[in-house]
Amino acid sequence: MRLLPGAEPYAHHGSSTGVLLCHGFTGTPHSLRPWAEHLADRGLTVSLPLLPGHGTRWQDMRHTGWADWYATVDRELRELGRRCETVFVCGLSMGGALALRLAARHGAAVAGVAVVNPGVTFPSRAGFLLPVLRHVVPSAKGIVSDIAKEGVTESGYDRVPLHAAHSLRALQRLVRTELPRVTQPLLLMRSAEDHVVAPGDAALVRSRVSSTDVTEVLLPSSFHVATLDHDAERIFQETDAFITRLAPARDKEDSP
Repeated sequence: MRLLPGAEPYAHHGSSTGVLLCHGFTGTPHSLRPWAEHLADRGLTVSLPLLPGHGTRWQDMRHTGWADWYATVDRELRELGRRCETVFVCGLSMGGALALRLAARHGAAVAGVAVVNPGVTFPSRAGFLLPVLRHVVPSAKGIVSDIAKEGVTESGYDRVPLHAAHSLRALQRLVRTELPRVTQPLLLMRSAEDHVVAPGDAALVRSRVSSTDVTEVLLPSSFHVATLDHDAERIFQETDAFITRLAPARDKEDSP
């Protein structure tokens, strides 16, 4: 199956500090590629997989669900753990929810979590209708490219398959119950204006995790896909500083 432009997974072999990046629902690695490349340029080992059902046609996503998406990032995390001494997880939107679940379930195997506009709730009215509506209406209007920066678009689907949306809702419900198990240092970055994720999701994450080391960063000039927006460089710099602070000293010495 032919991939959408920019949907290719990305990997870089670098130091003994690894970073796993998780893209969002109906999106592709394209939205996180600049973030991944920045970390690779810093000498880190980086993995940015393409989630099942993504990056081809929205119809393909109807046959996948949260267990498939999570299994992919779980497998990538375990692979990084075999090759690296220290591993961080990062994510955007649903990718943020996946990253938080990885942290909750893998404990000390994850050194820190950096998320941008993590999506952990589903619109209540739409969620109430989904169980029935998904059997009647195959898809709804897409959510990609919520970007303030003029001329920038995100590679992803222009339709949301409702079977997959129903599965996303189940994932979010599960992640909310597991947030207290997140104890790792957390870098929580949120846009001042977001037309995809509810305004209170970041606050909900912060209030429920058990992390004592939490840094919250406001992204004043970006919409949902902030990793491609005006505040992208701020995200990259904050993540770099976060990892540098927490990674072993020998990796810091090896960084360019």
